[in-house]
Amino acid sequence: MKIIAVIIMLVILGSLASAMVFLVKDGGKTKRTVNALTVRISLSVALFAFLMFGYWMGWFRSSHPLG
Repeated sequence: MKIIAVIIMLVILGSLASAMVFLVKDGGKTKRTVNALTVRISLSVALFAFLMFGYWMGWFRSSHPLG
């Protein structure tokens, strides 16, 4: 399950990089930058929900000494 979280993080970084490329290439005149950033935000929220669900299910354990 940890590999899924890492893959989603890499996709989030790819979306952020594509938004930067679109911003530089288009000069902010098209909606491609906004679309890429919307995808990034959606994936970030989905990753957060996945991590919370995974912790609740016991797939992820806390390494904190009190947790």
